[in-house]
Amino acid sequence: MSEITQLIATLKRELKRQGRTYRDVAAALKLSEPSVKRLFASEQFTLERLVEVCALLGLTLAELAQEAGQGQQRLRTLSPAQERELVSDARLLLVTVCALNHWTMAEMLQAYRLGEAECVQLLLRLDRLKLITLLPANRIRLNVARDFDWLPGGPIRQYFREQGMPEFIDSAFGRGDESLDFVHGMLTESARAKLQAELRQLRARFALLHEESLAAPLPQRRGTGLLLALREWEPAAFAQLRRAPARALPAAMPSSP
Repeated sequence: MSEITQLIATLKRELKRQGRTYRDVAAALKLSEPSVKRLFASEQFTLERLVEVCALLGLTLAELAQEAGQGQQRLRTLSPAQERELVSDARLLLVTVCALNHWTMAEMLQAYRLGEAECVQLLLRLDRLKLITLLPANRIRLNVARDFDWLPGGPIRQYFREQGMPEFIDSAFGRGDESLDFVHGMLTESARAKLQAELRQLRARFALLHEESLAAPLPQRRGTGLLLALREWEPAAFAQLRRAPARALPAAMPSSP
């Protein structure tokens, strides 16, 4: 990928993240919307045009170049030590979750009882962990890849199992926008594999809808949890009633003395 292609791709990602459209770019550049579309398609940007679009997004040209250069170096996981640091401090974990969901610092301060200096210090800790880069005016740039995930069996997932999941399922799930279903059956290995593939597709769909929703203002978005689980299982009360398997005969009877 050429450098200009990387820059344009980064501009498109940032436009989408901020909920901006080609119409907004057209207004900023004093061009028609079709002209802007052709500009992005042909990648024939002058330096002046790049600077103008960066200004619309609140970026400098240097920041755009840095963002484009880091596009292939984003975090996909943290180390166990980094995850332990996050779960050791409830306020740090809160700011982490907000940042990963593209909240601004102003939105965090408005929604939660955090002081401005305190919030800056928490964001600086995330900067040291390389999760974010804290930019001038306390703007936040995420340094995580699209497929970023918590470590299997790591501190974050353990925290969720011990604290988050009991809180999550402690609900009547009676509202119209809530759902809790449980089904049980007996499946072949082939059927289970097909179901696993469909669950992976559902998770990918959830991630896509999350990304699409970022274009909406924060008041229009709601924190939403989706719990997916699949494993071979039998209630313990049933398992206790199972007959013990017959003891296997020795492979060969011992010879007489």
